[in-house]
Amino acid sequence: MSQRNLVSVVDDDESVRESLPDLLTSYGFVTRAFDSAEAFLESDDFASTGCLVLDVSMPGMTGPELQIELARRQIAMGIVFITAHADATVETQVLKRGAMAFLLKPFTEAAIVDAVTTTLGKA
Repeated sequence: MSQRNLVSVVDDDESVRESLPDLLTSYGFVTRAFDSAEAFLESDDFASTGCLVLDVSMPGMTGPELQIELARRQIAMGIVFITAHADATVETQVLKRGAMAFLLKPFTEAAIVDAVTTTLGKA
């Protein structure tokens, strides 16, 4: 695995943590799933993550809070936010802070693959 090509999926929804990495792996991406922002930060995988697929609403640290924490730690990676709840304010905030995409669940297969591909610079 070359440096920073990992796609890390952070979502508290078990069905998303199981299905999304499988989908992305079928397109040739290397993936890893985490059930919380805290678990992601405690792993060694954030150093090789090039694209973070991140749920907005989670217990504990939220997706936007993780985005802020990564910036505070000066850890740069592309972020694709996913959410089941449309919120224009949150969408505007995370995009202004550099997120690459903001997708509303259920998103299409093409939408997530395109967002991850673009984020990793493979477009």
